[in-house]
This record gives sequence, structure tokens and C-alpha cells, in this order.
Amino acid sequence: ADHVIVIDETLGSGKNGIIGTYRLLRQEAADKVGRFYTGDEYDISPLRECGANILELGRSCVLEEYRTRSVMQRLWAAIADYVIEYDIDIMFGCGSFHGTDPSKFARELSYLYHYHLAPPGLRPVAKPDHHVQMNVTSKESLVAKDILMSLPPLIKGYLRLGAHVGDGAYIDEEFNTTDVCIVLQTHLITDRYKRHYDMSRRGTFDPPSWTVDE
Repeated sequence: ADHVIVIDETLGSGKNGIIGTYRLLRQEAADKVGRFYTGDEYDISPLRECGANILELGRSCVLEEYRTRSVMQRLWAAIADYVIEYDIDIMFGCGSFHGTDPSKFARELSYLYHYHLAPPGLRPVAKPDHHVQMNVTSKESLVAKDILMSLPPLIKGYLRLGAHVGDGAYIDEEFNTTDVCIVLQTHLITDRYKRHYDMSRRGTFDPPSWTVDE
């Protein structure tokens, strides 16, 4: 995997200064190790077989005191450069709700299913042994705007970039999370974000103000 790393040089050099990371895995690299991490939770064969150049956005970590707009700007500026350099068509990965009781997220999961489900040809499906139905509340009963604002910041940020989600949530007991699979076609990003991606090489990338999940 490749890693985006943000360093605060006032804390020291090398590992002592690391305050934020993002793991990136291209298909070429995943083929060498045999899998994508997301493939442990979801059937991602639609993504692997669609012919697109795909990139997995792996676990992101930012020290709590550094979860600011400027740190996220640096992480996303680097990811934007990476997308351009390797001509990435689709980015994907897992976004999480904290906790393993999906009933607590019934409205949020239903909202994602009704409003942001990925098209069939690009739709990952949660593995059967941990699959959680997302379509548990009718679309008519949801107040979409309110639910969007209540989503975990990272998931909300992906949706604002134009992302979709796979079918089914996945209960990850080890990390105490309920996961959804995020799928983002880079050509669907709004003109605003395309402009920011293109400008990132000049150091002016300005992503939305959202923070990373713990």
C-alpha cells in the first residue's frame, strides 16, 4: 500500500511527528497481496470486474487534537494528486458508524439505501455472515436533510463529493463498528471539487470542512 502521511515537524522528525495518515491501495498492489481490505467485508467483484482503474481508500487516522480543516486539506490534497497521477476512475472503501447495534442507525442506513445506493454494475454487497439489511425504514418517513447532517463526518463528506454506498451494512465486532461500503466515481465529482482537484498541485486544494472519524 501507499500511505499519505501528515507530519507536524514541531513534534520531531520521522515517526515522532506523524499526526495523520491515509492508506491507499491500487488494484495492481492488491493483486500482489491477493486482496483489498474491503473485500473481507464486501463482495467487491463488480468493482474489480468493471474495467475501471480503482483505488481503495483505507483506514484514515488523525490524532484527536489535529482533527482540523487544515490537516484534512493536506490529506485530501495528496489524495487528489494521487488520483490525477494514476488516472483513478473509482475510489472505494469502508465508512463506519461507531457501535455494533445497527438498530441505532436505522434511519441513517435507510437514508443511505434510498438516496445513495450505488448503481447495480458498481454495487458491492456485504458478506452474508455479517450482512445487515439497510432498507428498514420507508423513504417517505425520512427527513433527508436532517439525517444527512447527523451522519458521521467522513461518510457525509464522501456523499458531498458524489459518493454512493453498497448494499448492506457490515458488523465489525473487532473494531466495534457498523460499516458501509463507499463507492466514488471520480468523474461524478461536482465541478467545484474537480476544480479543487486540478488546483491541488498548486497548493490551493480546499476540500469541505469535515473531520475524520475516530
